[in-house]
Amino acid sequence: MSIEKEMVRIACKALDDKKAKDIKIIDIHEVSVIADYFVIASASNQNQVQAMVDNADEMLGRAGYEAKQIEGTRNSSWVLMDYGDMIIHIFDEENRLFYDLERIWRDGKILDAEEFLGENE
Repeated sequence: MSIEKEMVRIACKALDDKKAKDIKIIDIHEVSVIADYFVIASASNQNQVQAMVDNADEMLGRAGYEAKQIEGTRNSSWVLMDYGDMIIHIFDEENRLFYDLERIWRDGKILDAEEFLGENE
């Protein structure tokens, strides 16, 4: 498994562990230079957004992947976590619908999060 896909697998697992809703992975490497993958997930409330951010940061950090930048605060309804080749977007449900990244990045390829969640280390 490539380093990028391993990062995506760890991120999906971390988000799933905190009961993320509707995890989507978009492969954007052919349509953008900003990253290879977007991982997008929804949370029910700000506390869950923060729990998902904390868990993703901790699990990725343990695997040796450090965020280059995290945008959003403890009270944010959208947090962006930039790991270089992968960017994680964690939204509350209302803002995910409003910003609709899946539509904006529809030229990318949607990957099945279940495949990443089912893969072993």
